[in-house]
Amino acid sequence: MTAISEDVDSQELRNIHEIHLNSKRKMFFSRERPQNSNNSIESLNSNSTRSPLSNVGSKDYSSYYSSYRRDSSSSRFREDMTSIRDKPLLAKDSDVNVGFYDLPNQIHRKTERKGFEFTLMVVGRSGTGKSTLVNSMFSTNIYSDEFPGPSKRVSKTVTVDTTKVRLKEKNVNLLLTIVDTPGYQCALDNSNCWQPISDYIENRYEEYLNAETRLHRSSIQDNRVHCCLYFINPSGHSLEAIDIEFMQHLHDKVNIIPVIAKADSLTPEECLQFKKNVMNEISQNQIKIYEFPESDVEEENKLLKQLKSRIPFAVVGSNYIIENAGDRKRGRKYPWGVVEVENLEHNDFVALRSMLLKYYMFDLLDTTNNIHYENYRCRKLSGIGNERVGKPNRDSNKNPLAQMEEEKKEHEAKMKKMEHEMEQVFEMKVKEKMQKLKDSEADLQRRHEQMNATLQQKRQELDEKRQALEKERAAFELVSRDMEEIRRVNTLEANSKE
Repeated sequence: MTAISEDVDSQELRNIHEIHLNSKRKMFFSRERPQNSNNSIESLNSNSTRSPLSNVGSKDYSSYYSSYRRDSSSSRFREDMTSIRDKPLLAKDSDVNVGFYDLPNQIHRKTERKGFEFTLMVVGRSGTGKSTLVNSMFSTNIYSDEFPGPSKRVSKTVTVDTTKVRLKEKNVNLLLTIVDTPGYQCALDNSNCWQPISDYIENRYEEYLNAETRLHRSSIQDNRVHCCLYFINPSGHSLEAIDIEFMQHLHDKVNIIPVIAKADSLTPEECLQFKKNVMNEISQNQIKIYEFPESDVEEENKLLKQLKSRIPFAVVGSNYIIENAGDRKRGRKYPWGVVEVENLEHNDFVALRSMLLKYYMFDLLDTTNNIHYENYRCRKLSGIGNERVGKPNRDSNKNPLAQMEEEKKEHEAKMKKMEHEMEQVFEMKVKEKMQKLKDSEADLQRRHEQMNATLQQKRQELDEKRQALEKERAAFELVSRDMEEIRRVNTLEANSKE
């Protein structure tokens, strides 16, 4: 309002406008209100916007002011001025953008410039195609002849092996870390073969926690394991005991995605039945695998539901490009045909790669940070810390007396457990000794009976021989008497003749 009548200055014109608004407010509040009406500023503003001054030009202000001065006295003017002074007016809606709508673009440019870090762990028996699948998934030779995969190395101990590589796709940089255990399930005794993997995951959490608690933490490298692909041997029956033990020990520390390795060794019917058996055993053993969340986009959610139905993913990997019907595709060639890696009708490789990298890579990062790492951090800082050692954290803020009482209870429980175990061992040894004595006694009794039977048999034989001898002796004596009688008779006859 710059060009109005010469006898009206800008201050008086603002005062007139405020007086007019005040009169409208008084008229509005003096009306009879409905029972459910609210004295909101919106209803006030809706009436004030219909002011006669809202649509008049700058030349009409002079006539309005002169008529108002004729009808109003100076006292009423001052009263209205004091009643409405220092009351702000509501700003009208405007289509002008102030600029914060560009905040997502700012974040996008910053993250694109900074890049991302992602750690993928592959666990499974040697020879199940872990390195080949990683090469196929990222379409690059992460493992080459100079840096062979863990399965092709000479030494295969249960140690954790890491490989770092920088990848770039459409101006997005990714620092990828591949974690593998070459000697997993390769030993004669596989007891606690998952312990080095569990230690590695918790050590990465501990490194990140130590980096967060330092004085300078501007650049923290995220080496935490964000996803674990667990390769299941394609037996076609069910999970092995070591598979269940591994997932039960690590399902609350890392995001586990089950994968059926070398799916081309199974028929479609066998593969479908094997998937059902695996999921049933996972549910029965209360194993928590990574659950892919729902999407906000309805069309995208339909596609993701179809991909989720393929869990566990039956995959095939290949390091070779095969030309088939004029097309060059990654696949495996057999005498009966070609298995295309990136064909959903042949295997679930495309579903796994899409779910892992395209749709849920950020959710895996977020779940690792907000769930698994936070659980470890709470356990560590609350004093129930190192689960491997089983001792409370001395750096916690707990009451020392309460902590000593807890340690005493833990020690007493441990001693009772040891005493119970020793009693069980003693009872078991006593039972074994008693059983040995019973067995020895039974053996002695059996041998005694055998000896008695032998002696009885020999005695019987001797009695029979004695009786036979007695009979022979009696017969011999009888013959001897007869011979003696004959000889005596002969002698008498001879003497009588002489």
